[in-house]
Amino acid sequence: MPRRVSLPGADELFRPTAVPDPPAPAPAATEEPRVGSGRVKHDEKMTVYVTADELLEIEQARLVLRRALGQGVDRGRLVRAAIAMALADYEERGLDGELARRLQKP
Repeated sequence: MPRRVSLPGADELFRPTAVPDPPAPAPAATEEPRVGSGRVKHDEKMTVYVTADELLEIEQARLVLRRALGQGVDRGRLVRAAIAMALADYEERGLDGELARRLQKP
């Protein structure tokens, strides 16, 4: 006696999804300045593709900062600090900030 597998119907496959929560309001100006998360365990991962020249510049900056600061500076830490700086600028200046200006370039 063959057994048939019960598959979901179209109503189950194409059901409406939940509406996402609205974005959180921007923090007040009195809060601590945004900084990178530093050397902690990170649960999320994001892949970013860069050109060979950009990677070389990141590596050169990393080595100079490592030498000047006298502590370990890895690529991830450098990028997280740069992201924190960009987001702080965006929170402070919005569309008039450096982040928006650079994104508008062709």
